[in-house]
Amino acid sequence: MTFDAPPINLIGPQMVREMRALLEDLEKDRYVAVVVFETANPDFFLAHWDIAADPALVGDLPPGPTGYHPWVDILIRLSRLPAVTVSSIRGRARGAGSEFVLATDIRFASREKAILGQFEIGTGAVPGGGPSSRLPRLVGRGRALEILVTGGDFDGEIAERYGYVNRSLPDEELDGFVNEFAERVSKFDVRALHEVKQFVNAVSLPPDDEFPAQMDAFWRSVSRPETQARAGELLADGLQEYGPTELNLGARLAAIAPPPAVGR
Repeated sequence: MTFDAPPINLIGPQMVREMRALLEDLEKDRYVAVVVFETANPDFFLAHWDIAADPALVGDLPPGPTGYHPWVDILIRLSRLPAVTVSSIRGRARGAGSEFVLATDIRFASREKAILGQFEIGTGAVPGGGPSSRLPRLVGRGRALEILVTGGDFDGEIAERYGYVNRSLPDEELDGFVNEFAERVSKFDVRALHEVKQFVNAVSLPPDDEFPAQMDAFWRSVSRPETQARAGELLADGLQEYGPTELNLGARLAAIAPPPAVGR
């Protein structure tokens, strides 16, 4: 499955609808062994949530099977698909893009071109798609906090060292490696693959009820005037455009005016 939403693969209402349709197909198909997600854009895997989109266009969608917010619903269902899911990460996967790859089973990354991160804290927002639950289980408490409270960028090499991704490979080797991996997995008995994944899920996935509170915190945080002001500053500086702000977002966040001091 290839993401191709120019200019930078933002996650917006249309992509949410298409993801839901894809999940509905995959949940019913008991013959799919492995699904690979990749990008047509070498600089952006999934940039982040489209903060300029009307949230009502997603919020008005009918509830998914989990009954949670459409984005939370997608991520929970993605993590629980019978098929093995693989993110082949080339380019940037920040914010909701990072949340998406964290919900897949396996992550392989380009050593030179992959960049992952949760940048929400840089605008004063709380991540809403569950990285506060998924990251500690992957990278440990300290590194999870480092990723979440710095809002920084993590390249493929560091992401591998931390456990953010399974492994990073030289960019010219990524596609061949992922294809070979997927072909190998697809040759095995699909029933056995599904059962193995069910057992791993039972001891490794966060409970579904951990996620709604994080989405609620996200909506509260993005409604604050200071958060909106910092997001507006980023938009004026070229956020969501194919340019230096998006390409170097981790560094750009440090230049945003800090929020006013809060009295104790």
